[in-house]
Amino acid sequence: MREDIATVKAQDPAARSVLEILTCYPGLRALWSHRLAHRLWKSGFHLVARYLSERSRRRTGIEIHPAAVIGRRVFIDHGTGVVIGETAEVGDDVLLYQGVTLGGTGKEKGKRHPTLEDHVVVSTGAKILGNIRIGSYAKIGAGAVVVKPVPAHTTVVGVPGREVRRHGVKLDPLAHGNLPDPVLEAITKLTAEVRNLEDRLAELETKKEDRTSA
Repeated sequence: MREDIATVKAQDPAARSVLEILTCYPGLRALWSHRLAHRLWKSGFHLVARYLSERSRRRTGIEIHPAAVIGRRVFIDHGTGVVIGETAEVGDDVLLYQGVTLGGTGKEKGKRHPTLEDHVVVSTGAKILGNIRIGSYAKIGAGAVVVKPVPAHTTVVGVPGREVRRHGVKLDPLAHGNLPDPVLEAITKLTAEVRNLEDRLAELETKKEDRTSA
C-alpha cells in the first residue's frame, strides 16, 4: 500500500497529501479492491470475486475483471470508464488514463485480451483489443484503437493504430500534447493534394484559352 501511495505521488503533481490520495483517487481504491477480488478468484470463489469487482465498479467507475493480472506500481489516473478484461495482463509501472479499454474482439475462449509489458503508457480513451502484446515503454496515443502487437519503445496513434515513433526522443508520460497529431498530418497531406490539383486545373485552363485564341 505504501508503494501504491508513493506511485500516485510520483505520477500525479496534483497529489498533495497521503490523506488526499486515500480519499480522492478512485484508481487506487479500484486496484486495492481488485487485489482482494483476484485472490478470491484464484481461490475458486468466483461469484464472490465478481460481486466485489462489480461493487468496486459502481463506486469508482473502473471495471477490472477479477481474473485480470495487474502488476506493481500501476497508476490509473482519473480512471472513469477504464475497462480491463478477464484475460488482460498489465505489467509493472504501467500508466492508464481515463476511458482506456483493454478488451477482447469476439467470443473466443482462452486468452483474448491484451498483455501490457512494463512501463507502458496508455492515454485517454485508447482501446487495445484482442490477444496482442504491447512492448515495454510503448506509448499509446489518446483515442487510438490498437488491434496489432506494438514493439517496445514505440509510440502508436490513430484509428486504426499506427506506429509513429520507435526508439525516438523520450516523451514525458504526462505530456499528451507531445504525441504526434494524426488528424493534423492528414489535413496537411490533403491540403497539399488540393493545391496540386488546383495548379493542374489552372494549367489546363491556360492551355484551353491558348487553343481558343489560336
